[in-house]
Amino acid sequence: MNREIAERFCNILGKDRVLLKEPMKSHTTFRIGGPADYYLLPQMQEQVAELVQVCQREQLPYFILGNGSNLLVSDKGFRGAVIQIFKNMSEITAEGICLRAQAGALLSLVSHRAMELGLTGFEFAGGIPGTMGGAAVMNAGAYGGELKDVLEEVTVVTPEGELRVIPASELAMGYRTSLVKQKGYIVVEALIRLQPGDKDAIRERMKELSRLRISKQPLEYPSAGSTFKRPEGYFAGKLIMDAGLRGYRVGDAQVSEKHCGFVINTGQASAEEVRQLMEDVIERVQSQFGVTLEPEVRFLGEF
Repeated sequence: MNREIAERFCNILGKDRVLLKEPMKSHTTFRIGGPADYYLLPQMQEQVAELVQVCQREQLPYFILGNGSNLLVSDKGFRGAVIQIFKNMSEITAEGICLRAQAGALLSLVSHRAMELGLTGFEFAGGIPGTMGGAAVMNAGAYGGELKDVLEEVTVVTPEGELRVIPASELAMGYRTSLVKQKGYIVVEALIRLQPGDKDAIRERMKELSRLRISKQPLEYPSAGSTFKRPEGYFAGKLIMDAGLRGYRVGDAQVSEKHCGFVINTGQASAEEVRQLMEDVIERVQSQFGVTLEPEVRFLGEF
């Protein structure tokens, strides 16, 4: 950790928004992860751009964090800067039938705001445990809907620290990927276009999807959400179940008995235990069915 770099971050954000050696287990839905050298809490797009410029000049690795879902942080932590865009940048505003959301806005809150305004098309996102920024990077989807279905444009910070507005038509959004991911852009805001609908019908659809999620997913345990991408022509959870791995454990890391597509933290699981379990699952499924599972969970730090 470099005190001069820390001072530069403090000059941009103020000392109360620069945390040193911050334990990442406090900021991930897995509740796993060692300390990040610098933990930064910007409140404005311009601050994000300035932080990236400092990291680039100092050749300091950086990582953009939302609410910490879909992420496994090494037990050794992260030797670099974690820039969190979450509650500190989570404003949602209505513009006719469009909603403009800062990257830190939870998808559940954006979905709820759409329902309050009688706007339909975003019900699918109500139960996705992530932020608008992460959704734009990964083209988040569930229950037959994807962000690309409603996205109009995103505002990003480039790796050079420049702000750009990119139309959705130029984002090449596919299954869990986009131009944003490929180029290493940082989403700071997104605009979605919805349609007028019946408020009661929208509410009922959201309740229905919530009931499905509660009944099928192990929400009572810390996890990173779906652990593996869906292989073409298969479902990861069923492959894992058919391989006899329901409830399989490595330490406190476990394949959920409720939904085999989830790896859960049953107590004090380490990142190494989760990594080993995932490797075991990949090897077993490959040997039994000839299908190679790819992690959907992102890894941060040294493994």
